[in-house]
Amino acid sequence: MKEYVAGVDIGNATTETALGELLDGKLLRCVSGIADTTGIKGTRDNIQGIIRSLKNASEKMNIDPEQIHLIRINEATPVIGDFAMETITETIITESTLIGHNPDTPGGIGIGIGRTIAFQDLLEAEEGQKVIVVVPDTVDFEMAARGINEAVQSGILVEGAILKNDDGVLVNNRLEKKIPILDEVEMIGKVPIGMECAVEVASPGGCIDLLSNPYGIATVFGLSPAETKQIVHIAKALIGNRSAVVIKTPAGEVKERKIPAGEILIQGKNRLYKAAVDRGAQEIMTIVSRVDEIQDVTGTKGTNVGGMLEKVRMEMANLTEQDYKTVFIKDIMAVDTIVPREVLGNLAREITMEKAVGIAAMVKTHKLHMKRLAEQLAEILHTRIEIGGVEGSMAVMGALTTPGTEKPLLVLDIGAGSTDACLMDEKGKTKPIHLAGAGNMVTMLISAELGLEDFKLAEDIKKYPLAKVESLYHIRYEDGSVEFFNEPLDSKLFARNIIVKPEGWKPVNSRKSMEKIRQVRKEAKEKVLIQNILRALRKVSLTGNINEFEHVVLVGGSSLDFELGNMVTDALSHYGIVSGKANVRSTEGPRNAVATGLLFAYLEERKHG
Repeated sequence: MKEYVAGVDIGNATTETALGELLDGKLLRCVSGIADTTGIKGTRDNIQGIIRSLKNASEKMNIDPEQIHLIRINEATPVIGDFAMETITETIITESTLIGHNPDTPGGIGIGIGRTIAFQDLLEAEEGQKVIVVVPDTVDFEMAARGINEAVQSGILVEGAILKNDDGVLVNNRLEKKIPILDEVEMIGKVPIGMECAVEVASPGGCIDLLSNPYGIATVFGLSPAETKQIVHIAKALIGNRSAVVIKTPAGEVKERKIPAGEILIQGKNRLYKAAVDRGAQEIMTIVSRVDEIQDVTGTKGTNVGGMLEKVRMEMANLTEQDYKTVFIKDIMAVDTIVPREVLGNLAREITMEKAVGIAAMVKTHKLHMKRLAEQLAEILHTRIEIGGVEGSMAVMGALTTPGTEKPLLVLDIGAGSTDACLMDEKGKTKPIHLAGAGNMVTMLISAELGLEDFKLAEDIKKYPLAKVESLYHIRYEDGSVEFFNEPLDSKLFARNIIVKPEGWKPVNSRKSMEKIRQVRKEAKEKVLIQNILRALRKVSLTGNINEFEHVVLVGGSSLDFELGNMVTDALSHYGIVSGKANVRSTEGPRNAVATGLLFAYLEERKHG
């Protein structure tokens, strides 16, 4: 008698199905299905994604999902990643004392120092007085240039200009005396009038020098050593800009408010371990490695890391409808990074780069919510639902369908939320390890370090290579190769970085160079994926020595990454380990390993009664 059995792997990003057609317990054929995961992994919100994945596979099998006799789902452990700042220093500048702007086309070149004056009052300034004119958006470029020229002819020393409109070059082209001009200042109305001011514009391709140096600012405004110490964050925020304005007001003051980074409290079986976040990720992970089995992880109250970990715990409690006290964090991964933070009190969204510790937390929740998910799915599909084995063990079962593999086998399952390792010995006994941190954390690091607001853009940067449109007829890829075209390219892409996706190019909305974006992408993968792979191998090893392994097979969505395979091969080659991507069922590549393992585990159970 024919029957249909499906294995369903609920991942953080995708839900995969392996649907088998069986006759008297023997597999006749098998097809795959895939859909985006709906909701956070391991919650009842996953049901829609499961149904879509099952429908995708059923269509290939030419059956209706209701004809499936048994569906086996994995034990889905939710993984949530978030950031805890190492040291958050909010520099609050009252009276609008800083504009660290970086418009695409400032006007003029050089440094101008004087007192700010409103455009409408410019001609009333005293002869010989040095001024920086503030031009509102109601004044167009011709009117602005004409007014500045008249003032200069009257003996007024106009040393620079601050504009709201994007008119810096247009105004500069019409001036008899060239001055530094900073434009595109959104909150022009908040620029204080009658105050000491310095404007600096660097040449194209260059960066400001005076105003990005705290001693340069001190020289301009005659600051004391104590005042100079306070404006370090202002100078830091301006590093790398092509233009900037710093304004000193008598009432202006710089206040610092530091939110402590806090400590991570790791509860082991017999003792409590503490890791100070402000000492960086390496110390945190050194302490994590000392804990044999993590029972729970918390953070000190009133701190960044404490708030972040409690947020993770509460979110999972709400999603799984269980008591907050029964939700435990079973693993964390920490990586050092640098993220842009907006300086409060700014006028043009200037930022400063702050050290941060990125933390991914793996949450262990009660199995009851998985039973509820299975019960609700059974009611919808009118079929039997089973909760299958642990992901790591199922991944090995699926990976063993790769041609050329045999027991013993070590499998690394690199997903979106977690990195799982599982060692299967000659007798079929498995040792699974589940660790927080994988593809999603890489995306988070890329997004944070590049200051991107679009998570999908960061995801694409992670997945695909880059190129730059250097002319309307050629592009240069990140590896240095060049491609020429007979027809002109879209002018909107000229001089922009692009992501080379299979379905077409996608522009990168970032002012970072292609080299910088590539560097951030590779370093993020190194920090998270490579380090987590090594951590997983140490944990699954019987001796704690990575060198005991000879072969490692990669499975999971992140294994499809265009450069990760080479990065893993290079990293593991230092330990004499040969690694490669799985080819599940000879057709699926590294995907579908857990889903296939759930199906094949059922076949083994049938065979042995």
